[in-house]
Order: sequence, then C-alpha cells, then structure tokens
Amino acid sequence: MSGGNYYVPDSSRYPIFAATSLFFLVMGAGGTINGTDNGTTVLYLGFICMTLTMFFWFRTVVQEHLAGLDSAQLKKSYVFGMAWFIFSEVMFFAAFFGALFYVRTFAVPWLAGEGEKGAPIEFVQEMGVDFWTGFENTWPVIATPDNGSEYEIADKTMAFPGWSNVLAWLPLWNTIILLSSSVTVHFAHLGLKNGSRKSFNRWLGATVGLAVIFLGLQAAEYYEAYAHYGLTLNSGIYGSTFFMLTGFHGFHVFLGCCMLSVMLVRSVFFNHFETHDHFGFEAASWYWHFVDVVWLFLFAAIYIWGS
Repeated sequence: MSGGNYYVPDSSRYPIFAATSLFFLVMGAGGTINGTDNGTTVLYLGFICMTLTMFFWFRTVVQEHLAGLDSAQLKKSYVFGMAWFIFSEVMFFAAFFGALFYVRTFAVPWLAGEGEKGAPIEFVQEMGVDFWTGFENTWPVIATPDNGSEYEIADKTMAFPGWSNVLAWLPLWNTIILLSSSVTVHFAHLGLKNGSRKSFNRWLGATVGLAVIFLGLQAAEYYEAYAHYGLTLNSGIYGSTFFMLTGFHGFHVFLGCCMLSVMLVRSVFFNHFETHDHFGFEAASWYWHFVDVVWLFLFAAIYIWGS
C-alpha cells in the first residue's frame, strides 16, 4: 500500500521461506559432513529452495523500485541493512581469524609445555596422562601430536614457497586477480556515475571474469593440496584452518560473483540503473570490496604467517 511520501511494503511470505530454506541448508551441510543418510539430498533441497526464494524476493524488490514505490526512508533502510550485513560478515571472519591466532599463539605452545599454562611432559606423565611425547611448538602443525592413524599427515603446506618458486605460487596470482577485480569494479562504478553504460558493462564484465578466474585457481589449489601435497581437512590444525578459512572465503567470492553477474544482466538486457540511482549495484560492489579486504588478511594469516 502507498500513501503520501511513505511506502509500506505488503506482507510477504519470503522471510519464512528463506528461514526454512536456511534450516535445510544447515541441516544438510551438517549431515553431509558427518556422512548421515540423505544429508546430501537435504543440502541440495535447501540450496534449491534458497535460490528460488532469493530470486523471487529480489525480483519483487526490483519491481517495486522500478515502479517508484521506494521512499527516501526505505532507500536509507537498504543502505543500513547492507552495512549491517557486511558488519556481521566481518564478525564472522573475525571469529575464524581469532581462532587461528589463539591456536598458534597460545594453544600449540601450551601443548608443547611452554608458557605459564604449559605443563612439562614429565609432570603430565606423573599424573598418569598419556601425553604427546616429543611434541614441539612448530608451525604449521600438519599432523596431530599423537600422529593418530585416522588423520592424514601432509607432505607439504600451501605457505610461501620461497622466492625461487614464487611465480608458480597460486595464492600470489589469486591475490593479484582479486585486487585487480577491486579496481575494475571501481571503474565500472565511475562509468555508471558518468553516464557511460558501455563503460559500466565492460568493466563490470571484466570484474565477473576475474572472479571466475579466481574461483578456478582456488579449485586448482585445492586439487594440488589434496593430490600432490596430501593436505586435507584431517591434516592437523593447519589443514583444518586452511580449508575452513579459504573455503568460506571462496564461498563468499562465489556469492559476490553471483551478485555482480545479476547486476551485469540487469544492465545489459534490461538497462537498469541510473547515474543517480543504482544502489543495487553499489551494495554488490561494497560486498565485493569487503571480500577483497578479507582476502588480504587471509593471505597474510594463512600463507605468509603460516610459512
């Protein structure tokens, strides 16, 4: 309904659909990881439901916007909503980086008997505890301290390989590609603000292309880690943190790529976005810059600090 200068959206079923889809996604992901029956089926069901919900929900929002129903206050709510969403993502990754910092700075030295909370091996053995004899404070830890048979010991990590092999180091190229994509999406924004749709489409297309290349190199890196280095999720705390952080970041890159692709399709085929009104694209570009900044922290923490 509309009245005066303020637009109140009609009631919607999309929030409950999204919540239900997210429930199936989480349950399916947990079931798939733990190898439960029908876990993968539930995961795919949740993914399909979430994709359809987001498609119809955002289509409704776009239609309302094109109909001129958005008030200044509603547009401001979009800005605040996107800002809070990105802030929540910052906290999400901060938790992961904090866990990595805690493990490397405190937990591993303590297990090796170092620091004020580290118990000497002799004392622990006198207490009748089966301690990890010979465990030392080194990083990266690519095997469990007791070298349990259910875990896989990696031959090599993905950390900085030295200057002689730097040009063959995939994370370096991924960093260059992702930083370049931040520049291209900025040029796309400038083109749109200057009224050049051709420039906007060209630079935005280049950004999407760089995102696809990044994801391809990430997949190649995972293959190299598994097939050639023996580095898996079961390869000690380093393997767990490596795949957790890079995997979640890669998923966010995939989401950002999808968002920018939708913006590109809207511009090329439907001539959406005006020089003075294009927050849909701005929100996607904010998210993309956020993904780029997270990668810089990840690159320093996993690949450089982990060497």
